[in-house]
This record gives sequence, structure tokens and C-alpha cells, in this order.
Amino acid sequence: MSTFRNEVNDPAQPEETAIHGISHGVKAIAVFGQGEAVGVRGDGGTWHGVAGISTSTTGGAGVNGTGNVGVQGVGQTWIGVYGETQAPSKAGSSGVLGEGKDGGDGVKGHANGPGKAAVIGVHLSNRGPGVFGKGAPAGFFEGNVEVTGDLILTGGDVAEQFDVATSPEIVDEVAPGTVVVLDEVGSLAPSMREYDTCVAGVVSGAGDRVPALVLDRHGAAREGARRREVAVVGKVWCRSEAVGRPIRVGDLLTTSSTPGHAMAAVDREAAFGAVLGKALTPLDSGTGLVLTLVGLA
Repeated sequence: MSTFRNEVNDPAQPEETAIHGISHGVKAIAVFGQGEAVGVRGDGGTWHGVAGISTSTTGGAGVNGTGNVGVQGVGQTWIGVYGETQAPSKAGSSGVLGEGKDGGDGVKGHANGPGKAAVIGVHLSNRGPGVFGKGAPAGFFEGNVEVTGDLILTGGDVAEQFDVATSPEIVDEVAPGTVVVLDEVGSLAPSMREYDTCVAGVVSGAGDRVPALVLDRHGAAREGARRREVAVVGKVWCRSEAVGRPIRVGDLLTTSSTPGHAMAAVDREAAFGAVLGKALTPLDSGTGLVLTLVGLA
């Protein structure tokens, strides 16, 4: 083990730095600095002022900082702190990692310049997202959101939440795909009769279709009530019956006497105000799910 030591105790030289270096050892510290002002200071004329390299594959850090501010970087003409990884992507590597312990944020950014972002993510190859978020919710925005490109939503419809009638059996019956009507107080209940002009639509979420966007999600339900998403625009799987007549692609659908089911609207006069959508898939007989385009009115 080779060492070098340089101690400075002259109060007249406050910028001097105490350095204790150890070059070899199992848990040795390459450079250790302790002082009232600067522990370690490096001035690089054209490159790094301080560089730390760890060859450990078990979690060793090239630079480790502990304090009120663990590591601080001030960039006079460019970047304050720069992180880079050369590890393969399958290792879950990242150039910079921030972990929020005991309630802190993992990564936080502040900006003061006009038009400047506090945090910015750019994917240089355009083969992946600039920013990825995962959580509950995956992202939270306090303020307006501006999108200059397409907003890609994988769901099949735009839905809106409604209160469900408070009867326990009705709550269980109002499942995804159910045709629902409005009761006397504006709550949802399964449809029960043909050509009902109180029809509200189809409960979203049946089959392989989920809502792309849910409106009024935080609307307060009345005491004892629950809420369901009703598709208002888009494509949704709808419980349907073809007992009296087959359902063909393009047929207008209305409420049926089979609870919570739709049927083909053959009486155009009676169907006025009672149409819930248009069939996109056929149903030859019996009951089943029909893909339905809603929001025609």
C-alpha cells in the first residue's frame, strides 16, 4: 500500500485542501478530503477537474457524495452534472439514477429561464420514448399540457362515468357490455324494454376493448352509489340478442326486452331517440357480443 498525505492547518489559506490518498486496498479510498470549506477540489484546465472510476461489478461507485447535497455540479458554459453508462440495456442501466428515500423525489429539476424545461428527455435515435413513466398514476401534470404531435391512445372508446342505481343487484348487473338506461334520478340501470328512449349507452370494458379516455372520473357518487364507465364515442362490445331477427353489419341497435341487451332496430319510427349505435360485427342468432360504433347522434 502506498500513501501520500498533505495537511494544511493555516487559517490564512481557507481555500487550501487537505488530501489523504490511498492507492491500494480492499476497501481503500483513492482520495479523501476533509475541511471546513472544500473537501476535494479539482481544477481541470481543459478536461475533468475531478474524475472517479470504479472497476467493481458489485455496486462500487466512481464518485460517492454524502451530505446535505451529496454531489453538486455547476456548469459555467455547459453541463453541471453528466452521467453516462456503457452497460448493456438488459442490465437496467442508466446514465443517471435518482432514488427518493423516505418520501423524497427520485429526480427533481428546476428551471428559471423563459421557455426552458425543468426536466427534458430526448431519445436520439427516435426508436424509443423521450420520457417513460410507470406508477399509479404514471404521470401527473399540474397545469396545461401542450402536445404538438399525435396523442396515441390504445383503448377503443371515450367513456364517461355515471352513478349506478343503489340497489345491490343492479350494481352487479351493470357489468361491461351491458346496455344501460337512465332511471328517474339519472342513475344507470340495465335496459328492460324495447326502444327505450332513456337509453344511455353501453358500459365500456367488455371483451378486448377498454376505454381510451374516461371523463368525469372524479365526480362524486351519491351516498351508497357506485360508478360505471359508459362509452359515449368509439367502438365497444355490446351485449346483444338476435332471437327475433339476425343482427347484420350496419344495423342500427336499440334496447331489447332481454335485460341489458341490444337488438336490431327494425321499427325506424319507434327507434327515434332510442338508438345506441351501429353494429360492426354480425350476430346470426341467440345472444352474444356485437362490436358497436357509438356516438352517432
